Amino acid sequence: MKNLGLSARIFIALILGVIVGLMLQGSPAIATAWIKPLGTLFLNCIKLIIVPLVFASLIVGVCGLGDIKRLGAIGGKAFGFYMLTTGFAVTLGLVLANALSVGAGFVLPTGELSVKVKEAPSIASVLLGIIPTNPIKALAEGNMLQIIFFALLFGCGILAVGQKAQVVERFFTGLAEVMYKVTAWIMRLAPIGVFGLIVPVVAVSGAAVLLPLLKLIGVAALASLIHVAVIYGGLVRMLGKLNPLTFFRAVFPAMAVAFTTSSSSGTLPVSMQCCEENLNIDKSITSFVLPLGATINMDGTAIYQGVCAIFIAQVYGINLDIGHQLMIILTATLASIGTAGVPGAGMIMLMLVLQTTGLPLEGIALVAGVDRILDMIRTCLNVTGDMTCAAIVNQWEGKNIAQEKMEREARVNEEVVAL
Repeated sequence: MKNLGLSARIFIALILGVIVGLMLQGSPAIATAWIKPLGTLFLNCIKLIIVPLVFASLIVGVCGLGDIKRLGAIGGKAFGFYMLTTGFAVTLGLVLANALSVGAGFVLPTGELSVKVKEAPSIASVLLGIIPTNPIKALAEGNMLQIIFFALLFGCGILAVGQKAQVVERFFTGLAEVMYKVTAWIMRLAPIGVFGLIVPVVAVSGAAVLLPLLKLIGVAALASLIHVAVIYGGLVRMLGKLNPLTFFRAVFPAMAVAFTTSSSSGTLPVSMQCCEENLNIDKSITSFVLPLGATINMDGTAIYQGVCAIFIAQVYGINLDIGHQLMIILTATLASIGTAGVPGAGMIMLMLVLQTTGLPLEGIALVAGVDRILDMIRTCLNVTGDMTCAAIVNQWEGKNIAQEKMEREARVNEEVVAL
């Protein structure tokens, strides 16, 4: 068991949980009294780390952009591209999940709900409520939108101050690393947590609760394919001035590595090679845009969050109105900065979305068992988005880069002549 990866252990725990749950169908009280606390313990551990993890990693993610004065056009365009496509991705996931009724076919009894969905606020109150009047209170109460806003603002402040704020940046870098380590420890408990969460659900409701999982995977895959073909393909043609087929053929090796490894960071060397050698993208662009994308671009994860949130809501018989879904879009887009490198980032961010909208956190058990498959899909999409951005920024900045090179060569020639 120790030699198996975390995803394999979670899947095995899910299967064992289903088997034990079916065995306990005649006496569900045993599952609720003795096994469910294991799942509750895991959920409490996740809740424990969400606020410090998101706050520290967002600050580090912003600081990782570098000197705010040196970001210039490349950084601004890449950052804007990533934020816009992430927002569109989560919207696409929500639209398809609603249109195809991703969680239809089975509804858990309302008695199983341990968390009631929050009343959706108006759009104006959501936007105004993003800015905390007391950031310490926001941290204490776990108001995630306010925490995200304050972290982004704080990180920009550190960048603006520069040298004098290095000690602050180092503190939050250390805090983020500590939280990453704690997160890794807690994620080791995920198989136990999934087992403890799924057993009472199956014991009470039977195996039919697992049937919609195939539809969940299908809807997530369909949304990802549409995003790649329509959004990335269209942007590459219109803004990158490239034939989409040529582009996808050039970057396919990186897409394949991302799909099989489920690691954006691990795919980075292959992504840079594909962009520089197959697409002739300038190295000064790939060396900045691709690492930045590996940190903040989470289009695949955004689709995953949108689809899974609707799936969990529908399985629990909860209706999410437009206000709740706008909060999902806003939370997923803002939270994408700085959390991509966190172990178990997809599950942690899904918990963040569920907590923000007031959906039952126990629903995570329904998707955890197939998370490996979903992770392969979303990582492939994330990496493809990084390379799409690099191709577009290269087209936008190509003339400027060429001009800079000519000016450098001219200065070198003048220095040689002077000598």
